[in-house]
Amino acid sequence: MPATLRRVVITGLGALTPYGAGKEVFWEGLTARPPAIRRVTAFDTTGLAVQIAAEVPDFEPNQFMDRKVARRSGRFIQMGVAAARMALQDAGLEPSLDDEIGVYVGTSAAFFTFADEIARSQARGWERLDPFYLTRESAHMGAARIGLALGLRGPNTTVNSACASGLDAIGQAVSALRLGHAAMMLAGGSEATTQPYALALMAFIGALTKSFNDYPTRASRPFDRCRDGFVIAEGAGMLLLETLEHAVARDAHIYAEVRGTGWSFAANNDTAPSSGGEVLAMRRALRDAGIDEREVDAVKAHATSTVLGDPTETAAIKMVLGERAHRVPVVAPKSKIGHALAASGGVEAVASALMVERQTLVPTANLEHPDPACDLDYVAEGPRPATIDTLLQNAFGLGGQNACMVLRRWRE
Repeated sequence: MPATLRRVVITGLGALTPYGAGKEVFWEGLTARPPAIRRVTAFDTTGLAVQIAAEVPDFEPNQFMDRKVARRSGRFIQMGVAAARMALQDAGLEPSLDDEIGVYVGTSAAFFTFADEIARSQARGWERLDPFYLTRESAHMGAARIGLALGLRGPNTTVNSACASGLDAIGQAVSALRLGHAAMMLAGGSEATTQPYALALMAFIGALTKSFNDYPTRASRPFDRCRDGFVIAEGAGMLLLETLEHAVARDAHIYAEVRGTGWSFAANNDTAPSSGGEVLAMRRALRDAGIDEREVDAVKAHATSTVLGDPTETAAIKMVLGERAHRVPVVAPKSKIGHALAASGGVEAVASALMVERQTLVPTANLEHPDPACDLDYVAEGPRPATIDTLLQNAFGLGGQNACMVLRRWRE
């Protein structure tokens, strides 16, 4: 066991989002383009109450992995491999047989497609099951396929804690690095939930907006009084994390330092959010970072655009930041890219790292009718240059599993 915990930094970013592939495409979308929400193109939405989503456009998995392997991999796996490969390349590393790089991925895997596979199997007959289904769609393959495709033999696991999964995976990877279980970790989330059953189920339980099928770019509106649910999305976001010692030794570019992580469980309700649980996660992340709440310069909110979620998070931020809350900007990337469920924390961690590195806050779109219960500074006017020494990122899961992370600006 190391005498002291190792410091951890971010040295590579990989993003596959509704704006396309790559961190720069993602950044341009967040700062300069309209929300990437459209009518669904992947399937016929006739009869569905919700007909919009934030799909990843023009994704060609064969650009990132062997064609035969891609054919035997589910879409969430394909996107995870793509984001992981981009993060490695961004960090100046080439895929090779490496014992020191691990992989932690947050995903829901094939939850929303399993019923379709059962129906197909029943129609064909049980003696004609798809022999590749387990390796194509099982949750463990979210991380395993990345390790296989890139030759990475460090710790390897898949995390599912609902919408906190991606950031949860990053936090667990940070812990592995701190304790010396690896020198580098690829961590984040990947999700492919723009599926008919997902839209039908989430709409039925009241989670998705049903009011903007004809105006997709206006549909995701965190903190706005006219919000009535989130927009489902897909995508993948991966960070290359490494110990500071290892990064400095190879002269790596450092985006930010991960100073702290924190988790909580609300123990409150199957679906309703809890300010108390969210407060615990934020305070634990700040305590782990050794940072006072008075040092927080910005908050990357979970901000899903749901009726209950946004004011609950607003109240939690106020409890954590106290009298400073109204002076600390809060940003909501889901207003541009929708909610990628288990992958959202990973995708938005890429945005958080870029905001800290580039000292610019991305805007919250569609905030046109302020909600009296959501009265913080949500950066609604457009990209904002800012001094961001410390950024707090939130990811809150359905059912009360919460994860938070504190990023610190890197200075030589």
